[in-house]
Amino acid sequence: MKELFPGVFEHKGTIMTRDLTPGKNVYGEKTYKEKGVHYRVWDPHGSKPAAAMKNGLKAFPIKSGDKMLYLGVGTGRTASHISDIIGLEGMIIGVDLGYLPLQKVLDMSEYRDNITPILADARRPDQYKDSVPKKVDIIYEDLAQFDQTDILIRNAKRFLKKGGYIIYMVKARSIRSYVDPKEVFKTEIDKLKKAKFKILDAVLLEPYIKDHIALIAQK
Repeated sequence: MKELFPGVFEHKGTIMTRDLTPGKNVYGEKTYKEKGVHYRVWDPHGSKPAAAMKNGLKAFPIKSGDKMLYLGVGTGRTASHISDIIGLEGMIIGVDLGYLPLQKVLDMSEYRDNITPILADARRPDQYKDSVPKKVDIIYEDLAQFDQTDILIRNAKRFLKKGGYIIYMVKARSIRSYVDPKEVFKTEIDKLKKAKFKILDAVLLEPYIKDHIALIAQK
């Protein structure tokens, strides 16, 4: 078992996280046990960080105890693996505007105490400002919106601590469907640089996930 990043492991080419709640399957994922330790398989076809890792991601700044604002938490598949990594000392505040997907996160939060789901619009931080710690260590964004970069920057100005990180899954077709994805990626990276973010890594997600790039940056 090789540790790729804090709390993230690889075994025979398979990405895994150490299971925070053994016996509580989140979304039908495969599990693995070695030397009494339970692991959950992190599928690169269904979760973008795992796809980025399979494609050679060098920076993944999540560790035990981190506080994260997760914009576009969806059904919580990726958030569940981040929950494994940050442990009970950490916290994920998961924001989403979809009631049905968020219901699954709410169900998961019943046995994963480090996840707090919030039904809100990520464009309007005032809707959840009282539920977010004064400053978070990381903002993770995975939104299918044309202004997704602007939303990220707006939230980072309000909630991200100095020296904090962003993990940003850029969806080219949601921003400008008629433009070459590589041109879209370049434009959005330039926006982050102008907002005083240092790009630490940029990894395309194909063949696992089409027209996406994973960006890791530091404030």
